Amino acid sequence: MQHIFKSYLKFLWKSTNAHGVHSPFVFDLIRKCFYDNTNYPEYKILEEYRNSLLQNKNTIEVTDFGAGSRVFKSNTRAINKIAQNAGISPKDAKLLFRVVNYFQPKNILEIGTSLGLATSALTVNNVAEITTLEGCQEAAKVAQSQFQKFNFNVNSVITEFEHYLKNCQLKTENCQLIYFDGNHSKDATLKYFELLLPTISNETVWIFDDIHWSSGMEEAWETIKKRPEVTVTVDTFQWGFVFFRKEQEKEHFIVRTSKSFFLDNILGIKNLWGLLH
Repeated sequence: MQHIFKSYLKFLWKSTNAHGVHSPFVFDLIRKCFYDNTNYPEYKILEEYRNSLLQNKNTIEVTDFGAGSRVFKSNTRAINKIAQNAGISPKDAKLLFRVVNYFQPKNILEIGTSLGLATSALTVNNVAEITTLEGCQEAAKVAQSQFQKFNFNVNSVITEFEHYLKNCQLKTENCQLIYFDGNHSKDATLKYFELLLPTISNETVWIFDDIHWSSGMEEAWETIKKRPEVTVTVDTFQWGFVFFRKEQEKEHFIVRTSKSFFLDNILGIKNLWGLLH
């Protein structure tokens, strides 16, 4: 946890807002998407989805194929506690919705469903066909029940990620946006990168979650940034955005996703400090 705290302080020191960005593509992304203050009606659905999980006190046996949890000591976990501690935050769910709304992909692949909190943000505006992968059968069943309850059209697949990516023969049209949130380890992240590289196009959007989770994840992020296929990356601390736009000069940006910089980040430091003690 101390690693994340130190990384966060470095991010605050190096990050900028839209006015510090000279790329028109990234400037528009920040101004029109990250800083979009529209109160979308879909936000209410995302809140209802989250609240329905927060009210669910049933327990499930979680099979963890990734880097593990800093919060939970047991694999027997209450659904409401998973939603509260391990799912995407309400703020980031809204941002993820805006990203989909901004880029308008026709097909989305999500690696790591969990309870479907991020999935709900990816699918709530119904602009894309979405396939979401989850290795834990119990968590996937909860998510599938939620998708039915909220009438979300989601192709939910219970599978081991690497096996699926090696054998499903994904094409560019299946992966216009990919959200990587399934295994926060260096080796797995780079392996998924390699397996999905044949699907990229000029318009592809990749989002890697928890790029500062550990020193290994930061090493993976640095490796991805250096790849010749990658032209533009955006580090928002929580996420790493990767673009393959051939017309763009190779550039890397560290940006804040909110105009209310000081308030958001003072609260962020407070929350991280609380987890350290």
